[in-house]
Amino acid sequence: MRKIICAPENLIPQQLEDNTKYFSTYSNPRRGVGYFAPDLKKTIERVGLRPSVIVWDFTTIALSVAAADNSLNREASADGWTRQINLTIHLCEPAAWEPVKKDFQNTLRFLTGDFWELTFLEGGINPPYAKKMKQHDGDCVSLLSGGVDSLVGAIDLVSDKHSPLFVSQVVKGDAKTQRKYAQQIRSGSTHFQWSHKIHPPKGESEKSTRGRSIIFFAFAALAASAITTQGDNPVPIYVPENGFISLNIPLNSGRMGSFSTKTTHPVYLAGIQKVWYALGMNMELITPYQFKTKGELLSECKDKDLLYELIADSTSCGKYLPNGHQHCGRCVPCMVRMAAFLKAGITDNTNKGYKFAFDGFTRRGPNDVGAMATACVKISQSGIQPIISGNLAFAQSKERKNYQGVVSRGFKEIESLLQENRVL
Repeated sequence: MRKIICAPENLIPQQLEDNTKYFSTYSNPRRGVGYFAPDLKKTIERVGLRPSVIVWDFTTIALSVAAADNSLNREASADGWTRQINLTIHLCEPAAWEPVKKDFQNTLRFLTGDFWELTFLEGGINPPYAKKMKQHDGDCVSLLSGGVDSLVGAIDLVSDKHSPLFVSQVVKGDAKTQRKYAQQIRSGSTHFQWSHKIHPPKGESEKSTRGRSIIFFAFAALAASAITTQGDNPVPIYVPENGFISLNIPLNSGRMGSFSTKTTHPVYLAGIQKVWYALGMNMELITPYQFKTKGELLSECKDKDLLYELIADSTSCGKYLPNGHQHCGRCVPCMVRMAAFLKAGITDNTNKGYKFAFDGFTRRGPNDVGAMATACVKISQSGIQPIISGNLAFAQSKERKNYQGVVSRGFKEIESLLQENRVL
């Protein structure tokens, strides 16, 4: 069991406990411990927000989860992947979280593949409280990552006469694009760009970062505090992701479990939503493209001219930064992207193109082309069921057909791409 403690600076002991990692919450103590989000509280106050204690505690938990995930190397685990994490977090109202703790732990287990043991203690940093609240013109929140799906999602919302508040998690290389999208899609829109600034203590770290996506939902909840709805209606939070990537069906048995990311998987989102509702957080996660492929999402965009103008700057690649801010062309997200352009009949004018694409079929390093090709051949020979296997067991029978449909059509788009490039 690996132990992590996330506490305000004044509660971190001078003599640190052995075999324990410490994170200072919302400040950098500059004394050899980790820290996260040192500027976030002031940043939120500057934009005129007063989030509730519950929303702020959720943010603290989300940042703590991501910090723990980022600081514990999976290779040290018995199976080289699954960790047992004992995470202690100091909150403003820890007692409120006890009834949902088990559900939260199970949700994190699904997301990261680890066993989580959460302990909530008193003494957390108080929530931001702006001296003067600002009026933000918005009727919903929309996540804006800088990717294709969030671009289409933002365009579609504005085309439908919504006034979204855009929320971005600052990522190196995407920040400028995020700002450009927000202003060109809805001039004068409110756009919150916040950073987690997680700095682990010196020593081991982990690059898989399965837990980082929870920060996006925390930032969305913070932004939602700027919106007042009619009656008891929850604040809509749009999570624009195509269903094929959201489900992320493993391509083979070696990618089962958390080896395939689940950042917007229906089970994960349902877990977050259950916790929110139990705590009285009146916000609803909405996935408008759950049963759409990426190609369908592009084909049906409600403002094609604006889409064509902006899409070249969008980012999909899982290896974008290591490749010098260029798409690799051989990871699953890159292939889904290329297949979507082909399906929609849109010229793929992605900035800088693709570093390897299909000439990288035999190169060393992460390369999903072969796994994708094998999966497509298997589907053509035996149908979709062997690929889906038990991965849709979570869905009710009525929905299962829709999930199966989006997976089948998604693989069909990939198959067309591989045929076009003479891989199949």
